[in-house]
Amino acid sequence: MNGGDEVVTAPAGPPQPLDWKFSQVFGERTAGEEVQEVDIISAIEFDKTGDHLATGDRGGRVVLFERTDTKDHDALRRDLERTDHPINRHPEFRYKTEFQSHEPEFDYLKSLEIEEKINKIRWCQTANRALFLLSTNDKTIKFWKVQEKKVKKISEMNLDPPKAVGNGCVASSSNSNSPTLCLANGGSSGNDFSFPPGGLPSLRLPVVVTSQETNLVARCRRVYAHAHDYHINSISNNSDGETFISADDLRINLWNLEISNQSFNIVDVKPANMEDLTEVITSAEFHPTHCYMLAYSSSKGSIRLIDLRQSALCDSHAKLFEEPEAPGSRSFFTEIIASISDIKFAKDGRYMLSRDYMTLKLWDINMDSGPVSTFQVHEYLRPKLCDLYENDSIFDKFECCLSGDGLRVATGSYSNLFRIFGCAPGSTEATTLEASKNPMRRQVQTPSRPSRSLSSITRVVRRGAETSGVDANGNSFDFTTKLLHLAWHPTENSIACAAANSLYMYYA
Repeated sequence: MNGGDEVVTAPAGPPQPLDWKFSQVFGERTAGEEVQEVDIISAIEFDKTGDHLATGDRGGRVVLFERTDTKDHDALRRDLERTDHPINRHPEFRYKTEFQSHEPEFDYLKSLEIEEKINKIRWCQTANRALFLLSTNDKTIKFWKVQEKKVKKISEMNLDPPKAVGNGCVASSSNSNSPTLCLANGGSSGNDFSFPPGGLPSLRLPVVVTSQETNLVARCRRVYAHAHDYHINSISNNSDGETFISADDLRINLWNLEISNQSFNIVDVKPANMEDLTEVITSAEFHPTHCYMLAYSSSKGSIRLIDLRQSALCDSHAKLFEEPEAPGSRSFFTEIIASISDIKFAKDGRYMLSRDYMTLKLWDINMDSGPVSTFQVHEYLRPKLCDLYENDSIFDKFECCLSGDGLRVATGSYSNLFRIFGCAPGSTEATTLEASKNPMRRQVQTPSRPSRSLSSITRVVRRGAETSGVDANGNSFDFTTKLLHLAWHPTENSIACAAANSLYMYYA
């Protein structure tokens, strides 16, 4: 008590680890079923509301899912609120529609085959109850509009008699159960039709009427092509709702959504002599609230923050984020495993999350001296780097994501496992889940360690299970099954992740 009026409460500790549960699965494989290459999921993205989810696959298709439990439980929610019952809503999605976004192409000038695989999907702002999204393969970005349209039908042509002549062809009305075949010359194959004496009393021509039935239609509004010489690895929407960026290995282009035949090159790291090339762009992302700020990562493990207000051509960065190399730790694999495969901004824009082959790193954009926290994901693989180099697994590009509240981060691993770490000050949460109906089956117990952080900006290294290719149950890790793509719901603790052609969803 302070002066008898105020109650001084102890500072709250880190949040408790979440208890993750299986929610649903789409495209589950049966035992022994062979997965087709074109069905493997290659991109996942929630929209800003979290009510829609999009996936892209190697066959160039985009599949949309919509949330159903928010609609069904509105009345139940109000009833529970009246009776002060806790609301424990189970997130549920259902298949909405799918469409073919990209087709395989061939670049005849370069004699290169351009595969249809969807590299990235990004949702755009909705308008007039229509959904808008961007999808890209290696070379071409497309802007899609998905909207419900009312089905148009042909009305009956004649009232009486049941069969009538329309446009020179005898057709059956909806009252007739025996359709009559129309011939090419306008005659009829049926023998039971004859004109009544004096002709038809009335003739109604076909009329197109709009029914109350609706149909989802996906229409490509714009195609942004021929702007990248190298494979596109990222697209990102701007918070202004009007522009977006696309990035390949050496360049980042700025586009206006309304203009498909012109883009502005804002970053170009291509040297005059390609033999002088030392690093490439691996990922790029707009700041969630500052429309003039974006970040891009490189194959050397650095992140550059650029400010579009400083210069039209942003080859010089505003800030550079990289971790100093530990003395004596350099090896043949150092640069390969340092390459950043994905970066994401936290919802508030204060922190950035990056994923390299071995670790997840959390960065404060106000502190460029090093990461705030480092989470070990693949430390147990360090003795196996030679084998991973031989089978090209060392070049796998794992994605990462942050929770909407910024308290946790997640990324994928091998054997269809994914890791979730608590990043709040003092948190020791480190959970390993398997993409299956029993996510805790491969749970790795991580001993709790006292936090060494003195404040939220003190650098912390939190180590997960560092076993030599074997999990807590003695199962060896399978490097052929990898969980590369996952996304965190923007407002709830719900994760969607892709294991080959299956989409698994979990909630806590």
